[in-house]
Amino acid sequence: MRPDQPAADGYADRMADTPPGSPLPSSPAPTAPSVGEAPRMPLRRLGWRRFLVLAGVVLLIAACAVFMVFTLGQSLGAQALLIGVAAAILPVPVLVACFLWLDRYEPEPLKYLVFCFAWGAFVSTAASLTVNDFAAGRFDDWGLPSALTGVLVAPFVEELTKALGPILLLVFRRREWSGITDGLVYCGLSAVGFAMVENILYLGGLGYASGADRYGPATGIQQVISIFILRILLFGFAHPLFTSMTGIGLGIAARTADRRVRVLAPIAGLLLAMMLHGTWNLLPTLTQATGEALIMLYGFLGLMVPVFFGTVGLAVWLRAWEGRLTERTLPDYVRAGWLSPPEVAALSSLGRRHAARSWARRVAGDAGVRAMRGYQSAATRLALLRDGTLRGLDRKPADQERTAREERELLDTISAYRSFFVGRDPQAPTGVWDGSRYHLRFPDGTQRPVAAPDEPVVPIPVVLAPAPPPVGYAPPGWPGLRPSVPWPPGHP
Repeated sequence: MRPDQPAADGYADRMADTPPGSPLPSSPAPTAPSVGEAPRMPLRRLGWRRFLVLAGVVLLIAACAVFMVFTLGQSLGAQALLIGVAAAILPVPVLVACFLWLDRYEPEPLKYLVFCFAWGAFVSTAASLTVNDFAAGRFDDWGLPSALTGVLVAPFVEELTKALGPILLLVFRRREWSGITDGLVYCGLSAVGFAMVENILYLGGLGYASGADRYGPATGIQQVISIFILRILLFGFAHPLFTSMTGIGLGIAARTADRRVRVLAPIAGLLLAMMLHGTWNLLPTLTQATGEALIMLYGFLGLMVPVFFGTVGLAVWLRAWEGRLTERTLPDYVRAGWLSPPEVAALSSLGRRHAARSWARRVAGDAGVRAMRGYQSAATRLALLRDGTLRGLDRKPADQERTAREERELLDTISAYRSFFVGRDPQAPTGVWDGSRYHLRFPDGTQRPVAAPDEPVVPIPVVLAPAPPPVGYAPPGWPGLRPSVPWPPGHP
């Protein structure tokens, strides 16, 4: 594969099928730092201002959690609360797994995922419950139906509060956002947390408590099952779907250098989320007011189903786009001699990454698998960093210096992980990649430069010639191609 060409299909997918050869070298593999731990972008120092913000957010979430437990316990009772919690938690692992599936190329830190889920589950629900109850009381005082709260108030306050948690992440941890996929994940988890607590209210209150008070516990359980099927199995995607519109806007804002887009994209996404939410709440209101069940059916099939499948299609496409990002940006490092063509080709899809890990397990055991995972994570982070540089995301000199430092740290990390694989596969020819050609050593001891073929002919890494560090901020015209070098002195 030449540095500016994508790999043809099939080569990396067959890496795991390479038959075992002669025994592995007896010398131990060089040590790689933190094997199995995905390297992250270096974080800023936690100054006192950031510490106060962090402490304030944690205390806010904790206070809202206590408030919601107390409020639900008072309104539902202990038995209804426990039944509602048990039923509402059932779909959560499935929904969370769907969003984590989207994030497999560049998984986000667990602490940020937990933060978004907890924000939606406690902060957003506490604020929304308070505002909705207040609005319902005002509508009742004015002689208006309380159902208007679900159409005129709830969509705005709920979507705004669900989005505030991911917005805080974007403001204080923008470099952790790789694009729209991260927006979908962060906002989706916030919506899942919100829906879980809201479902407790419906399942425990409208379901068990109301049925048990009128006709006994058996009727209460029947109503819980009915509401579970209708609200969760059929319409459980509603809240994540609405809030994903905001996530798309935030993801666009995170990866653009245009200040107008940074402001307008989140606002547009949030407004779209509010409109979808309001339309969804309007459908049952009109159905109940007119007695026409077809209104709900037509609205569901004509609006929500197309939007749902369109959003799912976009998410799947973005997931593949994130994988192809390595093929678009990492060839810069191939031309500079930091990476070899087979390495880039083996990162371009989840299937190839799995094949690379299987290959690593065969040639280097469990430590090799952990090192390969770290290698793949660091390479993906490097591709995202390079993409941000090309987009002009870093305008301040301090941000440019930080990007250059992170780039060098990631390159060093990749080199350390690579040490687990170089020369350990007896099926691969011994060679050096210098940025433009291979320098191969043949069994008779001769050495010969060979141009890169259209398709990679070796699996994962060959030896790289010594690479110079990137100097300063890497502009879009980088990578600073260097000339070919002979076989490194002292290399076996």
